[in-house]
Amino acid sequence: MKSMGAPYRGVLYAGLMITAQGPKLIEYNVRFGDPECQVLMLRLMSDLVPALLACCDGMLANFDLRWYAQAALTVVMAAKGYPGDYAKGSLIEGLDAAAQVEGVEIFHAGTLARHGRILANGGRVLDVSAVGKTIAEAQARAYRAVDRIRWNDGFFRRDIGSRAVARAAALS
Repeated sequence: MKSMGAPYRGVLYAGLMITAQGPKLIEYNVRFGDPECQVLMLRLMSDLVPALLACCDGMLANFDLRWYAQAALTVVMAAKGYPGDYAKGSLIEGLDAAAQVEGVEIFHAGTLARHGRILANGGRVLDVSAVGKTIAEAQARAYRAVDRIRWNDGFFRRDIGSRAVARAAALS
């Protein structure tokens, strides 16, 4: 694009799969990745809008992005059957209790509010994100919040962050 006189300025998200042979590129996107963006936004101390404007103006190299030192982690709650066929409309409860866990933010990715209730309306439905002093603390907070959510037609993985927690434990 640069050689065509239109250099790219914006977000470039690389989707990677970590394998025994090293990282493998799955895709590039010219947007923030979801749910990857949530952990970044929880740690971003700087105002995002000036950072994006500096990017558009080609001045990002001169912009001081500041980050909170905390670790962050996101657990995706998905509809049973995802990424294949899944049902919509199942009731999700316990979100208020989950949001009370210290350091937790819950992002709605595929929900619908109807008659005062929250219903599943997509494949990846909730992103339960947490910050902590360590990755182990962030992980514990995220799973504490997930455990407060009642959703019979949802599922999530229990191993998110496990390798990072193990690496940190081995270093200490």
